[in-house]
Amino acid sequence: MQNGNCEAFNGRMRDELLNETLFFGIDHARAAVADWVHTYNTERPHSALGYQAPAVFAAQLTVMGDQLRAIETVRRSPIAPSAQPRQIQPPTLASAE
Repeated sequence: MQNGNCEAFNGRMRDELLNETLFFGIDHARAAVADWVHTYNTERPHSALGYQAPAVFAAQLTVMGDQLRAIETVRRSPIAPSAQPRQIQPPTLASAE
C-alpha cells in the first residue's frame, strides 16, 4: 500500500500546488513547497485520520501512548509463566513377569 499512498500524495501535490503555481526561481519554489507541506501536515484534515490534521492526530497518539505506558508499568505481567525447575526422577526398572 506504500505505493498507493505515495501516488495519492503526489497527485494532491500536483493538483493543489504544482499545476496552480508559477515559480519564479528555485528559492520561490522551495518556499512554496515548504508552505504547502506545512499546511498539508498541520492544518489540512485527512480522511484516513478521521478528518483531523496529522499534527492533531499525532498529538492525540502521544497523549494516549503516555497514558498507556503509565498503566502498563503498574499492571505488567509476564507473557508466559516462568519455567519451573525440571525435576529429574531416577529411572525405574521394569519388572519381569
